[in-house]
Amino acid sequence: MTLSARLSSDDPSIRRIALLELADEEDEAGLPAFVAALAGDPAAVVRDEAARRLASWDTPEAVDALAHALLDTDAAVRATAAQSLTELKDPRSGERLLPWARHANAGVQAAALRALRELRLPAAAAPAAVALDSPDAVVRREAVGVLGWLKQVDALPALGRLATGDPDAEVRRAATGALGLAEGDRIAAVLPALEAALADPVWPVREEAAGTLAKLVPSAALVALQAAMRDDFWQVRLRAARALGRLRNPEALPELTEALAHPMANLRKEAAIALGEVGDPAGLPALEAAAADPDPEVRKAARLAIGRVGR
Repeated sequence: MTLSARLSSDDPSIRRIALLELADEEDEAGLPAFVAALAGDPAAVVRDEAARRLASWDTPEAVDALAHALLDTDAAVRATAAQSLTELKDPRSGERLLPWARHANAGVQAAALRALRELRLPAAAAPAAVALDSPDAVVRREAVGVLGWLKQVDALPALGRLATGDPDAEVRRAATGALGLAEGDRIAAVLPALEAALADPVWPVREEAAGTLAKLVPSAALVALQAAMRDDFWQVRLRAARALGRLRNPEALPELTEALAHPMANLRKEAAIALGEVGDPAGLPALEAAAADPDPEVRKAARLAIGRVGR
């Protein structure tokens, strides 16, 4: 049986295998067969395979077919089409996706925004900014991702509002991380939102806030970061310790030296590194004790920190 005959077989398993063989040929002439299978094959397993194989094609026909498949009746096909769209590499493909980023269906809109994020198409900033007000949390989260990857500093006020007020914790976490876009004079403007995020009821948001502060290093965040060193979750304390080290303010010595006695070795290691960055000789006794820590990574970090302080 020829490949063409197998593609039109009554048996969906045969049609699916035929698509696999066609994909192995890597022939552009086979594209219409994948598009046709995705658009009209009665078997979801065949449509799913077609959606998976179209990830290799950065053509308008492939992008259109995958976008339309976001409305497929089968959830697995929709998920595969969404994943394939994220694997597109040519930014020109994003032009075909822009209308879908404003689609009324939240699942379609979220998938289009996710694909546009990977393509980093500047024109995606406009629909992403609108999507920040979507009633769907997944759409808002994907919109934050687009704006973050595009480094849209004009979106910082809106991102700050999401970081502190969105009802969805994942949206708050994503927006908190995106506030790391701030530079120069804009850092002071996002600091209140980051300090508020340090007190979020959900610890991954607090962790993200401490991590973003470690990136921005605003000296005015000292007190908030010192308070974060008393967080119930060591992950938050670790990020806060990193931020305090980068601030290089000796006022953080009590919190950092106390962290050297924490049961979690990763936090002890980060505290030792931070003390080395602060560089205050008052931290040497604690570091010298940490040089005998039972964890080898902590001992190594302590020795290196002692060397930095002693310079």
